[in-house]
Amino acid sequence: MDQDREVRAFVRRVYGLRGSWRLHRAALGWDLLRAPANLFLAPVFLIVKLLAGLARLVRLRGLARWLGTRNLMLETAVARWVGREVEALVSRLRPGVDPALRRAAVADYVGIRSAVAEMTTMLVLVALGIILFHSVTPGVVSLAGPLAEARAYGQAVERFPLGPWLGRAWYGVFPVSLGFWELFATALVLAVAASVVTSFAGLVADPVQVLTGTHRRRLARLIERIDRAEVEGGIAREHLAARLGDVSDLVLTLWRSLR
Repeated sequence: MDQDREVRAFVRRVYGLRGSWRLHRAALGWDLLRAPANLFLAPVFLIVKLLAGLARLVRLRGLARWLGTRNLMLETAVARWVGREVEALVSRLRPGVDPALRRAAVADYVGIRSAVAEMTTMLVLVALGIILFHSVTPGVVSLAGPLAEARAYGQAVERFPLGPWLGRAWYGVFPVSLGFWELFATALVLAVAASVVTSFAGLVADPVQVLTGTHRRRLARLIERIDRAEVEGGIAREHLAARLGDVSDLVLTLWRSLR
């Protein structure tokens, strides 16, 4: 079997509908605790990658290599499964490759797949914001505010002494004050929920990427990197897109607060 046919067969087996269901069964366990931690570690991961790129620009190759190989994210059972399957594929296609190079390239590949799962969660949050509040909410922070306000408004209306009907009229004129801890608690619950969605986002994202050929092309790039013996993979566009969502989330929240 040639390389292209083997890659296609691998993609169908691991990331197709059946393969994705089998893969994500591993997320039912400690991954549900690792996922929220990774949500907060992701921005730090990007900063380290950016520092590695800066070190390469100023020709500090030793520092760049050290920073580029730091993996601050907690390894999930799903990521471990994917890494094991991809490393076995690379070992079959390139049996003589340096093990350190293979592990570094596969680790970057697994990280990119995780970033795609975060992007999928961001799309879910955007859809929820548009449906519920007719507003773009690319992240937990921007969605937490409207959700906390809606919850506080509903509770205040129900508890209004003269009844809910007059309560809606009253709070339509005099908005409900929202406490910091209410907002914080809502954001925390949303963050945990978003991390759980991220853990299982591949159930949708993986089959879609099989249909679009994205998984196959990403594996082809992985093999090309190994053929060129590139130890440092740089910053993938998927990581940048995921962090761009975080930045836009904060900017939108700040803008709405100032308004």
